[in-house]
Amino acid sequence: MRSDNQGNCRKEDLLLYAVTDRSWLNGESLYDQVEKALKGGVTFVQLREKNLDEEAFLEEAKEIKKLCAQYRVPFVINDNVGIAAQIGADGVHVGQSDMEAGDVRRKLGLDKIIGVSAQTVEQALKAQEHGADYLGVGAVFPTGSKADAVEVSHETVKEICKAVDIPVIAIGGITADNVTELAGTGICGIAVISAIFAQKDIEAAAQTLKLRTEETI
Repeated sequence: MRSDNQGNCRKEDLLLYAVTDRSWLNGESLYDQVEKALKGGVTFVQLREKNLDEEAFLEEAKEIKKLCAQYRVPFVINDNVGIAAQIGADGVHVGQSDMEAGDVRRKLGLDKIIGVSAQTVEQALKAQEHGADYLGVGAVFPTGSKADAVEVSHETVKEICKAVDIPVIAIGGITADNVTELAGTGICGIAVISAIFAQKDIEAAAQTLKLRTEETI
């Protein structure tokens, strides 16, 4: 465990956090799309698979883990603690309805990154208390990527950032056009799905988003 209050991940690694989605593959492999995002400057990758069978998910996770290691970018799995443990991923991200952070920590070990989704100050403080390394807060804008997304006001994001000592990233409906509206909230980065993977030029989209985020934070 790091001794500088940054947990197991650095704030700068959370600047541009890409969450995968195979909705926009259009004949490409997810591997190729993730590589384009990494070339564009993505600083963190979360593999999110809701409909892939376990065996295919496992093989894909192994390959993308290797890819992220080449770019020296942290790689976490969404929700699936078993696969994260099996392939030695850098960590896992869990939602409020998934396994609690303390239980995840016991399964994965002290040196793994644990991210937790939060929508309220209470949830954020609880996640921090149970060992989360960072929080994903949102949805900060309307989003179509998650059917059950709860909208979180920018004021609440600000309150969460003030209440906790761990890094906070914003998620939900963020684009290159609206990211500047998050200035002053206290976040250290943004997590995006369609703003990278739904774009025709993934590498260029990531470059633009990274620049705008650096200007915002």
